[in-house]
Amino acid sequence: MFTLPAPLQIRDYRAFWLSRFFATVAGLMLVIVIGWQVYDIARASMSRDDAAFLLGMIGLAQFLPLFCLALVVGVIADRMDRRHIARAAVALEILCAAVIGGLALAGEVPMTALFVVAALLGVARAFQGPSMAALAPNLVPRELLPQAIALNSISWQAGAVIGPPLGAFLYAVSPATPYLVAAVLFILTFICLMIIRPVPLPPPAVVTPWRSVMEGISFVRHNRVVLGAISLDLFAVLLGGATAMLPVYARDVLDVGVAGLGPLRAAPSVGAVIVAVLLANRPLRRHVGPVMFASVAVFGLATVVFGLSTSYPLSLAALFVLGAADAISVFVRGTLIQLHTPDDMRGRVSSVSGLFISASNELGELESGLAARYVGAVPAVVAGGIGAVLVTLLWAWRFPQLRTADRFAGPTPKPG
Repeated sequence: MFTLPAPLQIRDYRAFWLSRFFATVAGLMLVIVIGWQVYDIARASMSRDDAAFLLGMIGLAQFLPLFCLALVVGVIADRMDRRHIARAAVALEILCAAVIGGLALAGEVPMTALFVVAALLGVARAFQGPSMAALAPNLVPRELLPQAIALNSISWQAGAVIGPPLGAFLYAVSPATPYLVAAVLFILTFICLMIIRPVPLPPPAVVTPWRSVMEGISFVRHNRVVLGAISLDLFAVLLGGATAMLPVYARDVLDVGVAGLGPLRAAPSVGAVIVAVLLANRPLRRHVGPVMFASVAVFGLATVVFGLSTSYPLSLAALFVLGAADAISVFVRGTLIQLHTPDDMRGRVSSVSGLFISASNELGELESGLAARYVGAVPAVVAGGIGAVLVTLLWAWRFPQLRTADRFAGPTPKPG
């Protein structure tokens, strides 16, 4: 008889899990549709590489709000009810999806509107990421946290499998449809967050907000496990971000169009979901540091294969392996960071982590766009994959505490 994993038997965590799933489906629908529209509009009057540069600018538009707000949001997440912060962020996402969907219904969507929506979605993510990351450990007992983190990955990756193909399919129906469906999914996310009952608030702050921000940065800087895990993701994904160039590959390298773009964007998540399901049922218990570094190296090598491929099946396979390797790395990093961070610091540490992750993703898109403009899209992707492998080797040398980590273990919690 099938039994839900232990964390999903907890009502509030189940609502949280569903909220992540719905938000991921909706968010990645918007990502793929906005990216395709920007590139498609630009290609009408620009070369391939110049149009690819605009994909990098979309990444920058999303990163700037995150950069400006992330650390402040971390302080807020350690002082206020994290449920309320997440709900407000999702409300902004509902507004963004509804407005751009309305513009699409009315006629042509201006390029400016796409950039404005991308920036506003960056604002929403700046608030949503740290609050959701800090909320999850409040919903399950400490001994279930590694399993819950694996389940968190499943919710995200399952949404990432469904969102891109669904967005591409709905865009083929009409340009307005994916935005309106995304708005409905964000509404479901909001409802799930409303179901979660109150959670214990962190102890009242006894320092100023600025000092609180500095404490969060200082904690990350001096904790070698947390710093190594966060910064490894930053530089590996910053260099190896092949997904930013997927519209270029779909339209001009593999010649599969928007219909082929959806599976390309979903392929990494298919690999990640399979790995996440395995980790949720058989969590990794030994040699966690070496496994994490090996998975990041595989991520870089798969990026190189994808960059060189002109075969659609081979490209899908490379992206599948890339996603599977990344899922292992995300699971190990996420668990180590949470277990090595006290609860009253989780909002701030999550905001720093979110800033690094955003930098790796959105600034990775900018880096890919700039590189594509000057050396071409294909060389940019290949060089990025090689760079990710080199970063892995360097970090394994620079962070021996992380490289030699054998088991998931954090500091013993103080008696309450």
